[in-house]
Amino acid sequence: MVAPSSPPRRTTGSSPTVAIGFVTGILAGLGRTGLSSSELLEHAGIASYLIHQRNARVPVARYAALYRLINEQLDDEGFALFSRPLRRGSFEFLCRAVLSAPTLGLALERIARFLHVVLDDLAVEVEKSARAAVIVISEEQAPPVGATGRVFAYEWLLRMIHGLAAWLVAHPLPLDEVSFPYPPPLHVADYELVFAPRHTFDAPRLEARFPVEWLALPVRRDEAALQAFLADAPASITTLYRRDRALAQRVREHLRAALPEHLALPAIARRLFLSPRTLHRRLEDEGTSFRAIKDGLRRELAIEWLTKTQRPLGRIGSDLGFADAAAFYRAFSAWTGSGPREYRRRFGA
Repeated sequence: MVAPSSPPRRTTGSSPTVAIGFVTGILAGLGRTGLSSSELLEHAGIASYLIHQRNARVPVARYAALYRLINEQLDDEGFALFSRPLRRGSFEFLCRAVLSAPTLGLALERIARFLHVVLDDLAVEVEKSARAAVIVISEEQAPPVGATGRVFAYEWLLRMIHGLAAWLVAHPLPLDEVSFPYPPPLHVADYELVFAPRHTFDAPRLEARFPVEWLALPVRRDEAALQAFLADAPASITTLYRRDRALAQRVREHLRAALPEHLALPAIARRLFLSPRTLHRRLEDEGTSFRAIKDGLRRELAIEWLTKTQRPLGRIGSDLGFADAAAFYRAFSAWTGSGPREYRRRFGA
C-alpha cells in the first residue's frame, strides 16, 4: 500500500532524509522472493554499502523511489512482509472504501475491516474510552520475516493508517503516545519525529493513542482529491508524512490545552523553552505564524462547538477569547461566509 513508513527528518540547510533502519526494513522481505536488494538499491540511487552503516541516512526521494520499485517488481504493496501479497491497487481500494465515511471514526472502522480481509498476520481495531481513542495492531500470526521485517511491518502499517486518517480529515493528527510490541530498534532516535514524543517498547501489542474527540472529525476529501492523491503516490504520501510543521502543532496543542485561558506568544514560548523571537522565527520557517495558528484553532473549535454541542453562542465567543458577540460574529462570518447562528441551523447535529 503506497505509504512510506517513515517521514523524513529535516536538518537545517539540508534535504529531508530517512534513517537507514527504515531502508533495511523495507528490504526485509526480499529474501523470500529472489530479488536482489543490492540491485534495487543501486537502481533507486542508494549506495548498497550504506545498509551496513547504522547511522546512515538517505534522501527521502531515493527512499520513495525504492518503495516504488519494490511495489512494481513484486506486485506486492506489502513488500513480501506478510503471508500473502497485497496486490498493487490494494491501497486505492482502501481509499475508496473509506472516502464516503462521514467521520474519522467510521473511516477507521472501515480501514480495520478492509485490513481484516487482506491481511492474515496483523489485526487492526479501534478502541475508545471517555478520553482517548486507540489504534490497536496485534498479531494473528507472526509475519514470515525476521525481527527487522517484523518491526517494519508494524511501522509501515501504523504510518499508513495514521497518514491516511490525517489526509482524509485534511488536518494533522499528532499522536499522544505509542507503545510498540518489540525492543527499541537501532533507528529509535527517529521515533519522536515519526510517531510521537512519548513512545515505549516491549508492549503486548501496538497501541497508538489520540484524543477521542477526533473520531468525530468530518472526512473532507472527495473523488477529485483522491485522484490527485493517488496520481503522485508514493511521493504524495511522503509529503503527507513530513513533520516540518511539528512546532506549529505543539503550539496549537498548548493553546487548546490552556483554554479557556488564552496564552500569548511569550507564554507559549516559555512552555516550549524558547525565546519569543526564536519561536516567531521557527514558525515562519514552517510557513505559519502564531496568529495564524491561533485563528485556525478558533475557527475549528467554533465550528465543532456550533455543530456538535448546544453551547450558547455568547459562551462560544467568550471561550474563544472574543471581546463581544459582534467580534465573534465578524470573525466567524469571515471564516465561513455565514453567521454562527445560521451555520448551526444548517449544519448542527
